[in-house]
Amino acid sequence: MRKLPNLTENFLGRAIEALETEAFAGVFFQWLVRCFEIDNTTMLAYFQNRPPQLLFSHAQEKRVHEKLESNYLTGAYLLDPFHDLHIQRAPAGLHRMRDIAPDQFLRNEYYSVYYRRTTLIDELAYVAYPSEGVSVHVCLGRDASSERVFSTRDMERAEQIAPIACALIARNWSGLRTSGDFKDSTVSDGLRARMDSVHGISLTPRQAEIALLILKGHSSASIAMRLEISPQTVKVFRKQLYRKCEISSQAELFSLMMPVLTTLEF
Repeated sequence: MRKLPNLTENFLGRAIEALETEAFAGVFFQWLVRCFEIDNTTMLAYFQNRPPQLLFSHAQEKRVHEKLESNYLTGAYLLDPFHDLHIQRAPAGLHRMRDIAPDQFLRNEYYSVYYRRTTLIDELAYVAYPSEGVSVHVCLGRDASSERVFSTRDMERAEQIAPIACALIARNWSGLRTSGDFKDSTVSDGLRARMDSVHGISLTPRQAEIALLILKGHSSASIAMRLEISPQTVKVFRKQLYRKCEISSQAELFSLMMPVLTTLEF
């Protein structure tokens, strides 16, 4: 019987052999791209008490990772829907950006200033929890190099191999460690302190909380559902927030707060 070229199972075997070695991430990606078509990957570890750690990246389109270290890892990650999965302790498995992004994600400043410039058209991630308080996200994207979203068949295949992918991720990066507890209030408390010290603006806990949700791309209705308050109450807090910050738009809120977010320490 003639041996088939690029047999997917061969690359899976190589990935298993490479577990807990420096070669794993690259070999793991080689297996994934033989399961379904992928333009790029970004493998990240999220922690409780420090910024994310880049584990591996690959892309033919250079713009995908052009601002990764200078923008994303220094603070923009706090507004990323995938990082929100870490905060919310989302179940391990496959997650797609279009399914988890806030309702106004495509209209918010994080998308305009950072995400759109990556040329990413579609993105999904395998999320695993190798140790307490640590999540590893293997993000797989389609970008300007192909200009195509993942098809229904791609997603079916990606879902089919999810248990294998997540098990390998958890096993390989089981040595990663963190400490403390990280949640939305951790960021909003830090934001309040820094806004007061840097700009002399004293925000209430609720105003800071709503500011972060606005920056992430949530509408007033979405914020209301998340915080279990009425949309009208959200609008009142939003007006108070803008008045206190002496601004009138989300773009101004982003310009004011993004530099502050990059200086937060956890």
